[in-house]
Amino acid sequence: MLLDAKRSHLLVVDLQARLMPAIHDGETVLRNVNILLEAAKRLDVPVTVTEQYPKGLGATVPPVQEALPPEAATLSKTSFSAARTAPIAERVADLRGRGRNQLVVCGTEAHICVLQSALEFRGTGLDVFVVADAVSSRSPHSVAAACARLLHAGCHWVTTEMAVFEWMEAAATDDFRALSPLFR
Repeated sequence: MLLDAKRSHLLVVDLQARLMPAIHDGETVLRNVNILLEAAKRLDVPVTVTEQYPKGLGATVPPVQEALPPEAATLSKTSFSAARTAPIAERVADLRGRGRNQLVVCGTEAHICVLQSALEFRGTGLDVFVVADAVSSRSPHSVAAACARLLHAGCHWVTTEMAVFEWMEAAATDDFRALSPLFR
């Protein structure tokens, strides 16, 4: 199954100020999340950002905040799974009711909040796509464990480039001309 921009919803999980310095390959994660956000903005893919206990972990890092489309929602949570926080679950359900049944997930930490959110939203019947090069944890071993578990549970493991090119669908379009330079 391919991603479809008209059916997708991007969930950006916990890219927060006090957490990011400890994340393995955090700069790559942030670069790829910003590419996803640029594509989402261009292709009208709704964006939801979560913040795990922002009082303790800080707000979403400025490079991500600055890249958010105006319609993006930033919602705080204390549950590790975003699906267990009513405003987030309600937003996902509302967008699903409007045909957005593909949830594209990126962020941190892969083996905790990303994993629990992806598994629980998958359990509601959503098609969940986790963006491999836009998720990480403090340890690469934790990312590998999360990948194995998510794949076993029926989630899809994709890359940033896969997601964006599937959303674009074709070359020789204005969207392709605008977004393909992000990968050079």
